[in-house]
Amino acid sequence: MFYFLKEYIAAHSQKKISYAEYMQVVLYHPIYGYYMKEKSKIGRNGDFITTSNVSDMYGRSLAKWFFQQAKELKLPFSVCEIGAGTGRFAKAFIDEWKAITTENLQYLIVEESPYHRKLQQEIITFNEGIRQIESLDDVRPFEGLIFSNELFDALPVHVIENKNGQLMEVFITIENEELVEELTPLNNEEIIHYLEYSKLQLKNRQRIEIPLIMTTVVKEMAKVLQRGLILTVDYGYTNEEWMEPARRNGSLRGYYKHQQLNDILKNPGEMDLTSHVHFDSFIKIGELNDLIFVQKWRQDEFLLEIGILEELQATFDPNPFSAISKRNRAIRSLIIPGGISSSFHVILQQKGI
Repeated sequence: MFYFLKEYIAAHSQKKISYAEYMQVVLYHPIYGYYMKEKSKIGRNGDFITTSNVSDMYGRSLAKWFFQQAKELKLPFSVCEIGAGTGRFAKAFIDEWKAITTENLQYLIVEESPYHRKLQQEIITFNEGIRQIESLDDVRPFEGLIFSNELFDALPVHVIENKNGQLMEVFITIENEELVEELTPLNNEEIIHYLEYSKLQLKNRQRIEIPLIMTTVVKEMAKVLQRGLILTVDYGYTNEEWMEPARRNGSLRGYYKHQQLNDILKNPGEMDLTSHVHFDSFIKIGELNDLIFVQKWRQDEFLLEIGILEELQATFDPNPFSAISKRNRAIRSLIIPGGISSSFHVILQQKGI
């Protein structure tokens, strides 16, 4: 992919591209993009793991939670999942729904990756009520639950840096047949506006990602949702946490075969790129677009609150390889202090309720 990028950058009038454009190409290009390629990305044979792939109890617990929420709030039994990956969460959700109620469920999946659409088709029986769709626009107006798991951390971001009191944007260019960074005085009005309403103040030599596309996606979800809930699961920081010394270099990282790489210009198109979500701005953008903030939990706290402990089997099984033992270990891994769930947060918003 390097040679494609070399020609792509050379075709630009300034011979450089923003980090956001770089990420858009290396992650989402229809041929060379990481998410578009037919290769395992999630799980043991991929580059990273998500909580929805640790156990089907994650999807099953959320199915029970939404069933109760929908009954209490008199919402349609409709779910729209954005970026469903392998489809494992959706399958667990749908299977549990069938186990707890005879009510019909509408489950819609918005998925950009052809490879992931194919994986979803292998494990989910699609029909008139359970469908893959092209975009959120296909369901407007929507009532029910809009759900995403690790969607926003994978969106392209701009990168800026405070260099001796002057804000600079970090661009990517080619030098000596290598991808390198080039700092240019910040003149992107959208980034400047984002900094103003987010109230982020960078310290000298501090670098941070600016998620302009996050703003666009939140606005789109708010526009599509007429009445219902938005449940977002992801990792990120509050403004206060962004200002801690440990964050001075930002959060943009690469993941390749379960190894974290700080040099994200390495292996373009071959590894996952991710950055932490700006939680305060995420909530504020929602509120500016009629999404009422309900609560933010750590994911393990949320799972405990919605009753995942009730799923633990009380009967001791001495066989560590039995289905019950495996299931209980998976549940414990989702709620154990310092486990995978402690790195994620769950944000609940509502509209029209």
